[in-house]
Amino acid sequence: MTAATIAATSASADHSFFGHPRGLSTLFFTEMWERFSYYGMRALLILFMTAPAAAGGLGFDTAVAGAIYGLYTSSVYMACLPGGWIADRLIGARRAVLYGGILIAAGHFSMAVQALPAFYLGLTLIVLGTGLLKGNVAVIVGQLYAKDDQRRDAGFSIFYMGINLGAFIAPLICGYLGQRVNWHIGFGAAGVGMTLGLIQYVLGARNLGDAGVLPAQSLSPAGRRVTAIVVAAALLFAAALFTGIIPITAKQIADTAGILLIGGAIAFFTWLFLSPGWTTVERRRLAAILLLFIAACLFWSEFEQAGSTLNLFGDRATRTSILGWSFPSSYYQSLQPLFIITFAPVFAWLWIWLGPREPSSPTKFSFGLLCVGSGFAVIAVAAVFGANGVKVSPMWLVVTYLLHTWGELALSPVGMSAMTKLAPARIGGLIMGVWYLSISIGNFTGGRISTLYGSMSLPTLFGVVAASGILGGVVMTLLARPIKNLMGGVN
Repeated sequence: MTAATIAATSASADHSFFGHPRGLSTLFFTEMWERFSYYGMRALLILFMTAPAAAGGLGFDTAVAGAIYGLYTSSVYMACLPGGWIADRLIGARRAVLYGGILIAAGHFSMAVQALPAFYLGLTLIVLGTGLLKGNVAVIVGQLYAKDDQRRDAGFSIFYMGINLGAFIAPLICGYLGQRVNWHIGFGAAGVGMTLGLIQYVLGARNLGDAGVLPAQSLSPAGRRVTAIVVAAALLFAAALFTGIIPITAKQIADTAGILLIGGAIAFFTWLFLSPGWTTVERRRLAAILLLFIAACLFWSEFEQAGSTLNLFGDRATRTSILGWSFPSSYYQSLQPLFIITFAPVFAWLWIWLGPREPSSPTKFSFGLLCVGSGFAVIAVAAVFGANGVKVSPMWLVVTYLLHTWGELALSPVGMSAMTKLAPARIGGLIMGVWYLSISIGNFTGGRISTLYGSMSLPTLFGVVAASGILGGVVMTLLARPIKNLMGGVN
C-alpha cells in the first residue's frame, strides 16, 4: 500500500475541518499566504516596470514589460513540472513545499532592494520556489482523500477559496504600499506574507499525517547523479546571466523561453504517450488529460490577462474613484478573489447538491471558456467608450471580473481535482505539474498579448480575445462526451 493510499485511508473518517480532514486547514492557510505573496507582487509588477524612473519605476516600454511579465508568470507555473518531478522522485511533496516557501520569501525580500539585479534575482527565486510549492501542495490535498471520496471536489473548492482569500487581501496591502508609499516596500510586504505561511505550515504539519512525506517513486543513485549535474549546470548558467558573462536582454530571454515552452510541452506529451508500461485505461486517461490541457491553455491565456492588459486598462482607462474615494488601481486586482470567496461555497454546494446530475469535467471546462470569452466581450465594449481618452466606469471591470470568476470556479478547482484523479499514481506530482504547465503557457500567451496594448486599438484587441474564448467554449461543448468516455469512469 502506498503512502498516499495510507494517508487517504486514515483521513477518510476525518471530518473535523468543516466536514473535511483537519490537514486541509493547514494546506488552506499555507496556500493562502503563498498566494498573498504572489498576487501582492503581481498586482504591482507590470505597473512598476512601466512606471517612469522619476516615480520610482523601471521606465520600461510596454512591449518590453509585457514580455518580461509573460516570461515571469509563465515560468512560475512551468517550474511546477520539474518541481513535481523532484517531489515524486527525490524529496517528497512535504519537503518540496517547505523548501519552495523559503525560496519564495527570499525572492520577495530581494525585490525589496532597489537595484535592477536584485529585481531579476527576486523574480528567479520566486519562480524556483513556486515550482516546488505550488503543484505539490495540491498533491498533498489530493492525498487527504480517497479517489472515490465524494468530498474531494468540494475539498478542492474550499482549498481554492483559501488561495483567493490571500489573493484578495494582497493587492489591498501590497498594492497600497507599492503605489502610494514605495514600490519596494510593497514587494517586501509580500515576503512577510510568505514567511507567515511557512511558520503556519511547519506548526500544522502534524495534521497532515503521512501525506506527501515520501517520494512516489525514489530515483536510482545514477539518476540522482544525473540530476545533480543538471542542477549544477543550470545554476552556473543562471550565474552567467546575472553577472553579464552571457550578454542577453530580458526580452531575448522571453522570446527564447516562449519557443522552449511550447516545444517543451509538445516534447513532454510525446514522451508521455510513447513511454511503455501504461495500461489501456491509463493511456485513454492521458489522452483526456491532453485535451483538457489544451482547453486550459486557452482559458488561462485570457484569464491571466488580469495582471497585464486588464491591469493596464484599470490603471490608464478606468476611473479609480467611487463617491469621492480615490484608491490605487491595483485594488481592481482584488475583485476576482473577492468574487471567488463569495461564490466558491456556492459552486462547492452546487456540485454536491447535483449529485449524479453533476456536469462532467469537460462540460465545466466549456462553461469556463464561455464565461472568460464573454468577460472580454464586455470589456471590448468598454474600450469603445474609452477610445478617446475618456476613463470609463469601474463597473465595466467589475462585470468582466465577475464573469471570469464564474469561469474560473467552473474550470480551475475542477481541473486540479481531475488531474489528481486521472493521473497514474506513480506520476501524480508530474501530472499536477502538467496542469500548471497549461497555466504557464496561458500566462506566456497572455503576456505576449499585453505587448500589443497601445499598438493595437483596444476594442479590436479585446474583441479578438473574446471571440477566441467563446469559440473555444463551443468546441469544448461538442467534445464533452467523447472526452468523458476517455476518462474511464472519472467524472
